[in-house]
Amino acid sequence: MGVALPPPAPRRWSRGALPLAALALLLLLYFSVRASSILSGCRPGVRSCIPKARLPVQVRPGQGGIQELQLDRRNNFLRVARVWVPSKPPSLPAHCQVRQESGPSMAPEREEPPCLGPEGMLGRMMRPFRASLIPEGDVALSRYLAGWRELLRFLTPLGSIFAFAVSEAFAKVTALEARVHGPHAAHYSSLVTMAAWEQRTGLLERPGTEPGDSARSSGSRTLLLLHRALRWSQLCLHRVATGALGGPDAGVQCGDAYGTALAPHHPWLVRQAARLAFLALPGRGALLELACPGAREAEARSALARAAGTLEDVYNRTQGLLAERGLLQLA
Repeated sequence: MGVALPPPAPRRWSRGALPLAALALLLLLYFSVRASSILSGCRPGVRSCIPKARLPVQVRPGQGGIQELQLDRRNNFLRVARVWVPSKPPSLPAHCQVRQESGPSMAPEREEPPCLGPEGMLGRMMRPFRASLIPEGDVALSRYLAGWRELLRFLTPLGSIFAFAVSEAFAKVTALEARVHGPHAAHYSSLVTMAAWEQRTGLLERPGTEPGDSARSSGSRTLLLLHRALRWSQLCLHRVATGALGGPDAGVQCGDAYGTALAPHHPWLVRQAARLAFLALPGRGALLELACPGAREAEARSALARAAGTLEDVYNRTQGLLAERGLLQLA
């Protein structure tokens, strides 16, 4: 006779399954929220983002990279990945770079002294001389003579020493202007056209001869005499501007310039008189004040040197054109 067994009791593990599943879900949600807080700022569909907190990283020397934690959004778990960091950061694209508004660091330019401006003594002289250097490599005579008139205006107040020289130069300027604005003005627009016209028509003097009437001299000969006087003016102004402090005064320096530019073309008596006359030339300070009134000595020297440089440019071009045409021996 068998013994009846009681029915098997149902399994008890199913009673704790629901709490365990809830705990696992909470843990997953916790880690997901923590990762999202680290990577806050990321938005769906955006490849890169800027984390608000530093990701945990571990640097392993010799392996050429950095290991960091990355969030795999598809599988919702953190994984370790190696990120390669180049030795030199890549340069940003041009449209991402910050533009420097202030520009390069440069010292502000000093303003020019008034004497170089439109109403200044040196400015009025430099502009027409500079304008006479036309791009074709020629010299425009009307502008050249306008520069000479301003130069004579500058030299006139220097005293009686320049009275004779200024009057001689003024007469030559006036004579050449009469040709520039005369009936044959088309042939006297520039040095090249003048020289070609006078050579073609036989108006040039023979080298070494002097016309009986200086008023009837050729335009090329008159220009040559002004050209030599311009060289003296340039040397005089340059030496006054660049002379050392405590060195020879303006009279000595301008006298030396005369010996270089004009004395070889003057008779002995004129040379001796000129050497004595230069001793009465005003000092360097007076010349600088005349050239650049009210300016500091350094500014006046600089302005006078620039004016001398302009005269030198005009002289050099004129010298080359006269030499090419064999006109340096007309007087």
